[in-house]
This record gives sequence, C-alpha cells and structure tokens, in this order.
Amino acid sequence: MAEAQKWFVIVNPVAGDGRGLDDFPQVSNYLREAHIVCEPVFTEHKFHATELTVTAVKEGYRRIIVVGGDGTLHEVVNGLFIQQEVRPDEVLLAVIAVGRGNDWGRTFGFSGRYSDAVQAIGAEQAFLQDVGVVSYEEAHFRQSRYFVNVAGAGFDAFVVRRLTHLEKKGRTSRWRQTWCTVRSFFGYKSTGIKVHVDGLRIYNGFLLSLAIGICKYNGGGFQQLPEAVTDDGMLDLSLIRPVHFWHLLFRLHYLFNGGIYRIRHVVKARGRRIRIESSPEVSVEVDGEILGETPLEFSVVPKAIRVVVGTEFRRETGRAV
Repeated sequence: MAEAQKWFVIVNPVAGDGRGLDDFPQVSNYLREAHIVCEPVFTEHKFHATELTVTAVKEGYRRIIVVGGDGTLHEVVNGLFIQQEVRPDEVLLAVIAVGRGNDWGRTFGFSGRYSDAVQAIGAEQAFLQDVGVVSYEEAHFRQSRYFVNVAGAGFDAFVVRRLTHLEKKGRTSRWRQTWCTVRSFFGYKSTGIKVHVDGLRIYNGFLLSLAIGICKYNGGGFQQLPEAVTDDGMLDLSLIRPVHFWHLLFRLHYLFNGGIYRIRHVVKARGRRIRIESSPEVSVEVDGEILGETPLEFSVVPKAIRVVVGTEFRRETGRAV
C-alpha cells in the first residue's frame, strides 16, 4: 500500500504519565480490528514528534495519527507547517488521546474511549479547523509557533512552569496539577497589561489569567473560551482580572459549565489579531509548553488543517468535509 493511503502513527510513550506506552497495545488492537493499516513510531525526546511529522510527509504519508496528549498534537501541527512538501490541510490528522488534559479532543466530541477515536478514524470524519499563530520574545529574538487549541498567559503560564519543574523532579501524583494550581494562586503576582484586538485597545489594567484560542477547553477541562468556534477565522479571548480566592472558589463551577462570562471579573473579546503588552513581561504557554514573553502577537490562519472529529461533534454542528 502506498504511504499516501497508510496511516503514520506517532506515539508519545510518556504521555499521560506513561499511558502512551502502557495502552498502545490496546490502541494497536483497535486499529487492527478496524483494518486501519499503519506504521507506528515512538517519540524519544522533546520535539521529536515535529521531526517525525516532517519526515513522514516527505516520505509520502498523508495521514497521521497522534497517540499522545495536547502537547504531542502541538508538536505535530508545528511539523505540518514546517514541512515544505504539501499544504498542511492536505494531510489528514487524527488523535487518540492518552494525555492528562486532552482538551483539544473535548471540543471535537471525543469521549476519551480509544474505540470511539478509532471508529472516527476509520470513517475519516474530517473537519477543516483554524490554526492560531503566536509571536513572542525569547532571548531577544522574535519567534513564532502554531497552535490548534488555547494559549495561556499570566497565571496559566506560571502554573505550567511550576508543573514542568515538578515533573523534572519525578513528582507524578495524579493530584499534582490541582495542588500546583491552588498553591500557585497565592504565589502569583498580577502584572499590568495592555490588550489590543484588531488595533483597538480593549483593556489596560492588572491581569490574573489570559486565554486566547481556537477551541473551548484548557487546563484539563476548564471552559475558558466557551463561545469559541473552531472554523470562524477568529480568535476568542478570555481575560480574568485579579480576584480574591474565595470569590473565585464559589464561582469555580462556571469555569467548567461554560458560564465563565457570568463572573464579573472576566473580560471577553474576539478578533483576528491580538496584541499583548506588559510591564514587567509575562510568559505565554501553548498546550503545556512555555514559549517566551511579551510583547505577544496572535493571529489566525483560517481552516488551515484537516482533522478527524468525533461523531457527536459532527452531529451537533452538522459540519464536516
């Protein structure tokens, strides 16, 4: 079978605290039962998924399955934009989520069951989604990265930095993200920022948390962007001003049920270009990767990649390609 018809499977063995490796025999069995012919390769280091994506496309593969989390998907998407063989939307991209957060999959109707993801892959239920681009400052140079879910700045990046530090120390408790988030709340110092959307300044004040993205979920199930539409050519923005811990605690359910904009400390916006300035600088993270600092510039590439979506998403939206 030509590589163009075969699926190239990129497996992150450490995703989900090792579930990528432990559960792959089960995933492989589902793929085999669905008669999905594939070539699995395991990542060996950070950014290896990006390298494997570039190589796979160069070798003629036009179907890629990611067995990993949002971070692995993030690396693969950037590989699609680095390669020079075809347009990114000429490659069909699918995800079998084994990570901790799996926020991208929540937006697209995946339940978390491997069998459901494989069924969608077999049916090739595809959808053209937007892709965000973030430009940031790092080591006095401007750099850019692509993202398909949500980028976070301020408190969000602060938490990710602490989580990364704990992981390097080998602390892998299932409660570490919750504990780290609560502890970080009391250690984070709000920063003054300016936010411009499509050239208009919409905010000038102190920041707790900032989310900008294509999809609805981040942080393992938080709906910080509940009104986001994945193919409208726009970026959604949700900004949380400094708030007392108890005020936020009693409204925490709004972060999970889509009611975040009922919290009066939240500012929302939507646009094609967003610029963030701050003093002192704040960091930005994308799907668990700390990238750099302000000034940050965000833009969107409409309907830039073709992804496999869940049956529920297809039924609710009635959109597919």
